[in-house]
Amino acid sequence: MKTVGIVVEYNPFHNGHLYHAQKAREAAGADVVMAVMSGHFLQRGEPALVNKWARTRMALQNGVDIVVELPYAFSVQKAEYFAKGAITILEKLFCDAFCFGSENGQVSSFIETKQQMDKHSKSLDPLVQKYMGEGFSFPKAQTLARESLFGQRLPLDLSKPNNILGFHYIQANENLPHPMTPLTVKRQQADYHDVTLSSQPIASATGIRKAIMETGLETIEPYVPAAAFAELNHYLSAYGHLHHWDLYWPLLQYRLLSSSTEELAQIYDVSEGIEYRLKEAARQSASFTEFMESVKTKRYTWTRIQRALVHILLHVSKEEMGAALEAVRYIRLLGMNSRGREYLNKVKKNLSLPFITKAAVFKEALALDLKAAEIYALGLPSHSSHSLLSSEFNEHPVILP
Repeated sequence: MKTVGIVVEYNPFHNGHLYHAQKAREAAGADVVMAVMSGHFLQRGEPALVNKWARTRMALQNGVDIVVELPYAFSVQKAEYFAKGAITILEKLFCDAFCFGSENGQVSSFIETKQQMDKHSKSLDPLVQKYMGEGFSFPKAQTLARESLFGQRLPLDLSKPNNILGFHYIQANENLPHPMTPLTVKRQQADYHDVTLSSQPIASATGIRKAIMETGLETIEPYVPAAAFAELNHYLSAYGHLHHWDLYWPLLQYRLLSSSTEELAQIYDVSEGIEYRLKEAARQSASFTEFMESVKTKRYTWTRIQRALVHILLHVSKEEMGAALEAVRYIRLLGMNSRGREYLNKVKKNLSLPFITKAAVFKEALALDLKAAEIYALGLPSHSSHSLLSSEFNEHPVILP
């Protein structure tokens, strides 16, 4: 059975994701579409709107055959580590190809850009450090360094978020012992950062989330598959809330105010003295948004700060994360349909990593993921959080026909 892998968050699953899954299957000529999906906290340092089990059901009802989890250590990360974890898992599951969405739409541009940047890496790295020394954020320093060295000569626009991720997917794949075939699908209609909903059926996840928070779920019905819309409504009915940072503000504020600056400095992604700024802002801010506006600077992007805050919320130390990032150590199944089950039955005896279907049996290996699930549940009122807390241990992989 031929398999194509995709890397996803589905926050939430929308029509653009359906298009991607369909085009990935078509481009690879694949029998099986396998998704590596972030768990409860996402790459940009945000809680997912709904938990990973609900998002797994959305995926399996809309063109995906297998869903496995991208571990927390790799999911709440800058693009380099995010891509490394996801691409490694796909390769360990014997995927023939992987397919990502991009603003560019041409794999050759990614490969050519990587070759040029590798060739000039000795000149590029000092330039990045130079611009960071001038107070720019790491992503901005990278952009300025590339512009300084290459001008407009690179085939790929690396200011675009999906192009950036795609570049790192290509890079991670080329470092594998058995590289997969890379494929890309051009993003349709909505730009990644679009915050408005148009008359077109495909909108960005950013715009969809904004609409949900401002006007409610009914607004987004034209932009998501029917099964995904039903899943969102069911989750809201069951738990009373969709997850967002404001729900976690009291927990975060407590963590910031009860920790010393020395303790905060030991948390992963907290560096260069930002712990002092975080504590001061926590004392003076009445909401998460107010806090973020106080902390953000030219050097620290909104995303970079949010990722650090997730690690603070979960109390993940530099030492703990360093050990977790050394290698992907397991594969956790979140769900499958009959086609996916057929494929996994054929390959699982040859897997080089533990294949986890029951969390309770692998508590030590899953420590960070389990902690993420528990803190994620605590964002809800107590009567809802209790049932969500227990679901991580009681929930079995989602199995659909």
